[in-house]
Amino acid sequence: MREILVQNIDIFLIIVYLLSIFIFGLLFKEYVKSTEDYFLAGRALPWWVIGMSIIGTNIGAYDYVGAAGGAYRFGIAQANYEWLGAIPAMIISALVIVPYYWKNKVYTVPEFLGKRYKESVRVIEAVIYGVFLIMLLGIFFWASGIMLHTYVGWSIGFSIVLTAIVVGVYTISGGLAAVAITDVVQLGIMFVGGFAVAAVGFIKAGGVFNFFKALKAAHPQHLNLFLPLNNPAYPWLGMILGLGLVLSPAWWCANQSIIQRALGAKTEWDAKAGMMFAAFPKTLIPILVVLPGFFALMFAPAGAIKNPDQALPWVVKNFLPPGLGGLVFVAFIAALHSSVDSTLNSAATLWTRDIYQKYIKKNASDSHYLIVGRVLTFAFIIFGVVFAPFTDKFPGIYVAMQTLLSFFQGPTLATLLLGVLWWRSTGWGGFWGLSIGVLSAIGLSVLKVNFLYVAWWSFVISLIVNVVVSYLTPPEPPEKLRGLVYGYLEKDENFKAAVERRING
Repeated sequence: MREILVQNIDIFLIIVYLLSIFIFGLLFKEYVKSTEDYFLAGRALPWWVIGMSIIGTNIGAYDYVGAAGGAYRFGIAQANYEWLGAIPAMIISALVIVPYYWKNKVYTVPEFLGKRYKESVRVIEAVIYGVFLIMLLGIFFWASGIMLHTYVGWSIGFSIVLTAIVVGVYTISGGLAAVAITDVVQLGIMFVGGFAVAAVGFIKAGGVFNFFKALKAAHPQHLNLFLPLNNPAYPWLGMILGLGLVLSPAWWCANQSIIQRALGAKTEWDAKAGMMFAAFPKTLIPILVVLPGFFALMFAPAGAIKNPDQALPWVVKNFLPPGLGGLVFVAFIAALHSSVDSTLNSAATLWTRDIYQKYIKKNASDSHYLIVGRVLTFAFIIFGVVFAPFTDKFPGIYVAMQTLLSFFQGPTLATLLLGVLWWRSTGWGGFWGLSIGVLSAIGLSVLKVNFLYVAWWSFVISLIVNVVVSYLTPPEPPEKLRGLVYGYLEKDENFKAAVERRING
C-alpha cells in the first residue's frame, strides 16, 4: 500500500510540473515577433536572468545524471569538471571574450569567427557545432528516459517522447525568452532538490564525518582527486591538460548554448555581469552532483544498479519519503529540461543564421527565417529522439558528451583565442588551423587515444598550424580587425596607424 501511495504521489507531482512548465513556456509566444525575439530574446535579458539561465543550462542532464554516475564509478575525480577549470574559464569568458561577441551584435559564435577570419571558418564551425548540438539532444533525451524509467517505471521510449513534447512545445513557441525564464524557475527547483538529497543522505549515514569515514574505509580510491595515468577515463595528466586548459575554457568561451544568453543581454555590462554572476552558484555544483553517486555506492545493494547513470534516480527513489521524493525528482527533471531547451534553441539559431540564411535562402523576410527556426527546432527534436538510444553505447552519459566535445573543442578554442588576442592571425591561418585541428582530433580518436588527450593535442596542433600559416600569408587589413581583436578599440582614432606600425615592425 505504501509503495502505491509513494508512486501515486510522486507521479502526480511530476505530471503537475510537466503541465505547469509547459503552460508557463507557452505564455511567451505572444512576445515573439521576429528572429531577434526568437533567438536572442529581443536582446533584453538582464544580468540576473542571464546568470541563472547559464547555470540552469550548464547543470543539466550530464551533470545530475552523468556526474552522479561518474562519481559512482570513478569517485571524486568527477568533481574536477567543476573545480579544475570552470571558475577561471568563466571569469576569462566574462572579461575578455564575451564583450567582443556582444559589441559585434552577432547571433552565434561561428558568426563572430567568420567576421574575424573568413566565411569558410564560419561554415566549418557552424556545421561542426550544429551537428554536435543535435547529437547532444539525443544524450539529454536518453538521460531523461533513464531517470523516468528508473524512478517511475515508465518505459525509456515513452519517457523520451514525453520530454520531447513538453520541452519542444514551449521552446518552439517562446524561443530564448521562454527558455531563459523557465531556466530561472528550474534552477531554483534544482538547488532545493540537490540540497534535499544531500541532507537526507548524510542523515541516513549518521552525519557528514561518519559518511566519509565509511566511504574511505570501503572505497578509498573514490576519494582520490586525481586518478593514475593508466586510468581509462580520467588520467590525472589528461585532466590537467585536456580538461583544465582546453575543454573547460572552450565550454565557457565558445559553447553556443552558454554564450547565447550573453548575446541576448540588453547591455554589455549585463552580458559580462551575467557570466560573472553564474560563477557563484557554480562553486556549489560539485556538492550536488557528486554526492548522489557516493550515496548510491554506499547504500545500494549489490546488483541494484546495473548502469552507473542510474545512481541518481535510485538514490531519489530509495532515500526520500513519499511526496519529498517526487518533489526532488521534479528538481532533477527540471535540470534535464533546462539542458534540452537551451540546446534546441541554440541548434536552431546556428542552422538558421549560419547555414540557411547565409547560403540557402538569402534576403528573405524576417518572418520567413522565424518560421524556418521553428521548423528546424521541431526537426531537431525528432532527430534527438531517434539518436537517444545510441548514448547507451558509451560508458556513461558524461563520457559520451565529453567524447563528442573532444572532436572540435581544442581547435575551436585555439582559433578563438588567436583571433581575439593576436592581431597577426589571418583568415587562412584560422581556416587551416581549425580544419587540420579537427581532422587530427578525429584521427586521434580513431587510434583510441583518451578523449582528454585528444582535446589537448588537437588544441596544440591547431595553434601551431594557425601561427605558421598566418606568418606565411599577408596580414589582415587594419579595418577588418577593428572591434574584433584585443587592444584594437572602435574608439581609437589612431587605430589604423597603430595597426600599420605593427605590420611594418
